[in-house]
Amino acid sequence: MGKVNIEEHDNVAVLRLNDKVTNAISTTLVEDLSAGIKQIKEAYRGLILAGGKKFFSIGFDLPELLKLDRSGMADFFYSFNKVVFDIFTLPMPTACAITGHTIAGGTILASSCDYRFLASGRKLMGLNEIKLGVPVPYLTDMMLRQIVGDRAATEMIYLGEFIEPDKALSIGLADEVFSQDKVENRALEKITELASLPGKAFAAIKANRVEAIRLAYEKNYKVKNEAFLDCWFSQPVQELLSKAAEKF
Repeated sequence: MGKVNIEEHDNVAVLRLNDKVTNAISTTLVEDLSAGIKQIKEAYRGLILAGGKKFFSIGFDLPELLKLDRSGMADFFYSFNKVVFDIFTLPMPTACAITGHTIAGGTILASSCDYRFLASGRKLMGLNEIKLGVPVPYLTDMMLRQIVGDRAATEMIYLGEFIEPDKALSIGLADEVFSQDKVENRALEKITELASLPGKAFAAIKANRVEAIRLAYEKNYKVKNEAFLDCWFSQPVQELLSKAAEKF
């Protein structure tokens, strides 16, 4: 798992994205995340996602992904959504400790957790997919509406604007905001507390929370994922994505 690290804190594991400065979500990073989640599910009672101080994640690794044909991109996109689904349905408490910018796919990963703790300051977060010509993935759309409510989610998804921590806190996307040096400690404190509770009961309670979204996703994910891919491979969108890739 060269692009992620697992850091042990008793029965809680920090799964840290560790791919250069930006933690761009590549095929290899998704593979490593998947392997890390499986390992943590078997050996720990709580999970914290973390990244770097400048970026939690910049989102999809566009320079890499734009080289893929539809089959290759489908493999990546289905695998990425499976990772998000696995975190969302993990039968243990989870939190995302965010100390850097959290862009597009980064916000998707953060939204899969039970809690989000953000560093104060100019740390941008959001889903700009509409500006690139693709829909916010189906699973993410449902998760976000559960977290912040329909109206706030619609505004975020329709406009594709990035928001700062105070705004994220006001709409419920962030649970708490701290100075950068305190974020991971607060996430660890919260998840350690929850991990000490009876595990089977917690898992059952969480299963109730995620059930409606889980069932909807399992029923519809193929059609919804293919709709995303149809947009991705349209010529106007490929041009928008190519321009965005120049910023990497």
